[in-house]
Amino acid sequence: MRDEVVVIGAGIGGLTSALLLAVQGLRVTVVDKERQAGGKVRQLAVGGVPVDAGPTVFTMKPLFDEIFAAAGARLEERCTVRRADLLARHAWSEHERLDLFDDPARSEAAIGDFAGADAARGYRDFRVEAQRIHDILDAPFLRNSRVYPPMLMWRIGLWRLGALRAIRPYESLWNALGDHFRDPRLRQLFARYSTYCGSSPFDAPATLMLITHVEAMGVWLIDGGLTALAEALEALAREHGVVFRFGEEVREVLVEHGRAAGVRLASGESLRAGAVIANCDPAALASGRVRTGDVAAVGKVPPRRRSLSAMVWLMKAEADGFPLDRHNVFFSPDYRAEFDALRRGRLPDRPTAYVCALDRPDGPVVAGDRLQIIVNAPANGDTHAYGPEEIARCGTAMEERLAACGLRLRPLAPPRVTTPRDFEALLPSTGGALYGRASHGWAASFLRQSARTRIPGLYCAGGSTHPGAGVPMAALSGQLAVTTLLRDRSSIVRSGRAAMPGGMSMRSPTAVPSG
Repeated sequence: MRDEVVVIGAGIGGLTSALLLAVQGLRVTVVDKERQAGGKVRQLAVGGVPVDAGPTVFTMKPLFDEIFAAAGARLEERCTVRRADLLARHAWSEHERLDLFDDPARSEAAIGDFAGADAARGYRDFRVEAQRIHDILDAPFLRNSRVYPPMLMWRIGLWRLGALRAIRPYESLWNALGDHFRDPRLRQLFARYSTYCGSSPFDAPATLMLITHVEAMGVWLIDGGLTALAEALEALAREHGVVFRFGEEVREVLVEHGRAAGVRLASGESLRAGAVIANCDPAALASGRVRTGDVAAVGKVPPRRRSLSAMVWLMKAEADGFPLDRHNVFFSPDYRAEFDALRRGRLPDRPTAYVCALDRPDGPVVAGDRLQIIVNAPANGDTHAYGPEEIARCGTAMEERLAACGLRLRPLAPPRVTTPRDFEALLPSTGGALYGRASHGWAASFLRQSARTRIPGLYCAGGSTHPGAGVPMAALSGQLAVTTLLRDRSSIVRSGRAAMPGGMSMRSPTAVPSG
């Protein structure tokens, strides 16, 4: 039983954990209440065709190259992946558009043409600062287990006492961006990256500038979307002996003699194990949705500290009037009002809308675009019922924002709409929060659940745990959970090169929120 591990949930963090544990020779069983792997990475049918209903942006490909290599495989042999030339297309009105490119020099030139030479210089300085913050936090924080500020300072190095100030944790992202961009549109564009981890740019620390740097290092397109990545991880895990049990819900983590000893399913069946990795949201453990006996395995996240949720429309539609690329952002004319409404638990009257055109940029779409359209929403799906009228009002506001930028859509089939209440059903006890705890305030990143819980032998992984939200971060959390589990098993502090990617003693790719 000591060599058996149960993983609760087959999201990206759980799939990564299961695969890497199997590579180490452990017997792994993954249990998921859904019918397929992927967690938030999923597809739903609209008009008879599958449309991505979860994360859509794929960054940090080298991280996944190492995960696949650890299992003796190559990502390119399992998925068709190509680097995107255009990172995202942005619009404020029918005549105000700006593209950011894979080549920073092209982005700088585009910004200069859009807003002038001062704006181009501001972007150049901003990129330097974003990279500096990223480089400071790469090894000591992002690729290590959660640390509080004194330990972080030790890892950065006492000789770099100014480094904590350099990552600007005590300033809001919105205010810090004012140092670089006088044009309010550019300030809004780069402030949007805080929503990658479900946070408001007016409350999130300037540290989140690092997200921009990592996206600038490369965005990749996967044929079949991120679902193809999840399927490839599942298939590789099966080849290494991992057993998957879908459509079965875990109700309890068994705790014996003070440590995790397996799980009990809703059917009453018990699966014995020497360790358990919870790839569910930690809120499910904190609320008792997944019971842990008399011990509170993790701390609770108050509803006011939750990250954003979303209203999501999945469509098959004819699109005209705007040259869609894969990733498109249509900005609200009043960004502060948008986030003030979200803070009050309301849907914004004039929202920003993100449109992922899943069949672009490969050329004109003749049979209709498959679209995922996202509007930010409060994470109140456990207390608020989103009725047809409210959904329709939000849909009208979204359509008006798209039309103001020139995009007109004619649905070819009834759209599917997902609300915070639907996300609460998918992610129990979260209110529909898609990213765990919001990154608001200087200490928020230090308060995320780490891999190790209060119960020995029970570990956490996923986008709601350290180091953060997004597909790459979820994969990295899975690596950290495996590293922590193996270290606890051996009770030896290793100083040599680790045998798996993401280990504490080897250089591995950086990960940041994405998707």
